[in-house]
Amino acid sequence: MTTAPVSVLIADDDEVTRSGLRVLLASQPGISVTGEAADGVEAVEQALLLRPDVVLMDVRMPRRNGIEATRQLLAEAADPPKVVVITTFENDDYVTAALSAGAAGFVLKRRPVGQIAETVRVAAQGEAILFPATLRRMVTARPLQSARALPTAALTLREEEVLRSMATGLSNPEIAHALRVSLETVKTHVGNVLTKLGAQNRTHAVVIAYESGLVVPGFAA
Repeated sequence: MTTAPVSVLIADDDEVTRSGLRVLLASQPGISVTGEAADGVEAVEQALLLRPDVVLMDVRMPRRNGIEATRQLLAEAADPPKVVVITTFENDDYVTAALSAGAAGFVLKRRPVGQIAETVRVAAQGEAILFPATLRRMVTARPLQSARALPTAALTLREEEVLRSMATGLSNPEIAHALRVSLETVKTHVGNVLTKLGAQNRTHAVVIAYESGLVVPGFAA
């Protein structure tokens, strides 16, 4: 059975950047560029219309920035796409805010197209796009501001352990191996963590963990 290509919407206010990404991504196997947007308002409109699997979302755009666009899209879409922030600087405050808004992860514009394409594929599969060392540096440079405390009382000790493992960037199979439990058990714990924290995805859950102090900068990977 042939797997459908991952459909991507590119949202960036720079036309040259959009055109370059379109050409480069279209050359990658398993990826189809379904549309473009020049600002945050258009990004939401096009995403709701075209229903891509992944939105590559620039954060600094006119009319509506990528953070607001991400938040609106995840709230309004019945089956929201995965949002991957594409940025120039990994320690950009906007990136941290976008992750807090529910973006699945981020990728740097200067990365080789193969790495950007792989990030898109991983996002489409619903896996984590975590860069623990980078996230820790971002937190160290600018402490995250949280509007709410982590409801640690709602998490079991095992769920806290799983969340800390997620913060190191471990995949579900790696967590299962480390904790000596089954993969299905880990999936259940991860699902419970996301539900209890009200997190959009694994990345969002890890950001909440950092915001609350459950995971601190310098936490061993």
